[in-house]
Amino acid sequence: MPSTLLSYEQLPNIRDLGGMPAEGGRSIRCGRLIRCGHLGAISDKDLDQLSGLLSVIADFRTTREKTRQPDRDIPDTAYYHIPLVDSLTPGITRETEADESIITRLLFKPAQARTYMCQLYSSMATGKTQLAGYSKFLRILKEPHNRAVLWHCTVGKDRAGIGAVLVEEALGVPRSEIFADYLYTRKCLHSEIKNLCDSIKQKAATDSPLADESLSYLFGVDEEFLFSFYNTVKTVYGDMPSFFEKGLGITAGDRAVLQEMYLE
Repeated sequence: MPSTLLSYEQLPNIRDLGGMPAEGGRSIRCGRLIRCGHLGAISDKDLDQLSGLLSVIADFRTTREKTRQPDRDIPDTAYYHIPLVDSLTPGITRETEADESIITRLLFKPAQARTYMCQLYSSMATGKTQLAGYSKFLRILKEPHNRAVLWHCTVGKDRAGIGAVLVEEALGVPRSEIFADYLYTRKCLHSEIKNLCDSIKQKAATDSPLADESLSYLFGVDEEFLFSFYNTVKTVYGDMPSFFEKGLGITAGDRAVLQEMYLE
């Protein structure tokens, strides 16, 4: 059972992890852990809907991203800026300059596009900025909250996606369910990704199937991306518990606290 897609006007990929199966036959509590894209374009109705729902917002975008599209203020909500990359990152930060550079290089090279994205996911298990950011995020989750913790990047696909993976791993969600939830992004962002790819192909004056495949890797999700993350964890740390402990500074005791907070 993947996370639950919520109904909002301007948040097409906002999902509640509640209901996912977890450690000891339990499940994640509803209304406590929410992932999505940025909150800069939400409607007034969305703002009203979020008000009173959240305790914390964790924003994984770069300073430049959040300056260009600042989140709308949510009353009575603590805001944490936790950038997970230091600069423009094609395929991740979704900024015009970054997107155009990678499209120019890889539009007709799907194999290279896939490799590029796999390398980005691998870096999320080893990069100093990523490790420090995800460690801070998980520690924020450990603090007492009366309402939901929401985390986001730009579209809620990669940085927020790995954030969800780490939360689910910490709570003991089966690996098969974690993959299914990650790949659920294809459905949640289908229209947005298709429109973006169609626009890029129109601008490039191409209808090449190579372009379709390349863009599906650069702006979508693929299980190989997540395999790259896990394979790097295994190569560098041996297993996920060691990654939590040595890479993120999150102990077995910390994970037990998170399970007591977020499982029912």
